[in-house]
Amino acid sequence: MKGDYEVKPKKVYAGYNVNQDARLSSSSGAVFSLLAENVLSQNGTVYGVKMSDDCYSAEFARVTDMAGLVWLRGSKYLQAKVGNTYKQIKDDLLAGKLVLFSGTGCQVNGLKNFLGKEYDNLLCVDVICHGASSPALWKKYAEYQEKKNGGKLKGINFRCKDDSWTDFGMKEVLAELPQGETKQLYISKDKDPYMQMFLRNYCLRPSCYDCAAKKVKMADLTIADFWGINDVAPEMNDGNGTSLILIRTDKGMKEFETISSKLKLKEVAYEDGVKSNPAEYKSCCRPSQRDTFFEDMDAMEFEELEKKYASPIKVTFKSRVKRKIKNTIKSALRAIGGGAESISTTKNMDYSLCFVFNCQE
Repeated sequence: MKGDYEVKPKKVYAGYNVNQDARLSSSSGAVFSLLAENVLSQNGTVYGVKMSDDCYSAEFARVTDMAGLVWLRGSKYLQAKVGNTYKQIKDDLLAGKLVLFSGTGCQVNGLKNFLGKEYDNLLCVDVICHGASSPALWKKYAEYQEKKNGGKLKGINFRCKDDSWTDFGMKEVLAELPQGETKQLYISKDKDPYMQMFLRNYCLRPSCYDCAAKKVKMADLTIADFWGINDVAPEMNDGNGTSLILIRTDKGMKEFETISSKLKLKEVAYEDGVKSNPAEYKSCCRPSQRDTFFEDMDAMEFEELEKKYASPIKVTFKSRVKRKIKNTIKSALRAIGGGAESISTTKNMDYSLCFVFNCQE
């Protein structure tokens, strides 16, 4: 599909949903929830990604009521099955329904190319994407967790922020345990082997290392975590999640304006918004062991794979102390209204994402 698509957005905001419950059940600031609720209130349909019933895969789902949104909230860190979703969307559009499609940049671009023309009743929202992880690796990990804990996975939250938004982890719900009880597991992203393989770029699709969707942006809006918010607008960070909102089209601006009264917002410069989130415009680095990783994934048990590719990063005591002091000073400055600008820019390591975006550190 040909067209003029600007890479740089029209407007950029830091923002979050004033509804605290919706925000706590979302990965960052719960902006998607407001967009979806607005579409559903007009008898529209919403398409997004949910986990399968057995938690072994992720797949697109069509939602027509508010209750269904619970399955679409939150990040899913694996490639989702598209199935016949694009055809369903076209049928809804031709029937005159308002449609919201939420996915990665390549999925949005794929939908637009499938449709072959613009539709006034289609709103596309993408996310700033690190990359699409292997569904086969996720299934191998899920089966490993079930075997290790003696139950069946019934729920996954890839971005549990019970402790904090930046220091998130994986929450897994296991049922059918030997005694018949249900158990919840919380694993820090720093310790979870699947997350470490993902963040270290081993398990991504080949196209993710030179992502075409970062060069051609077809979405109306882009939403993401506002990493580095303390260096740009510290007053917008209360620890519960702040979204980066990039408005790319006039249609996106119009839809954004309909929900803006339910958001706490601050406009920021594009350069400030993406400074700590360069995945907006830059593909991740391909590890030298990437091909070997997939060969090993087919041949090894998950425990062996974990030992070889997800060993904990050794951090010296001195480094831990320096980091603790730095975070304490920054927290104190925010508490007294001091300028975060006086502290050196937060590194990606502060979010344990150094492997995601910057292979030079």
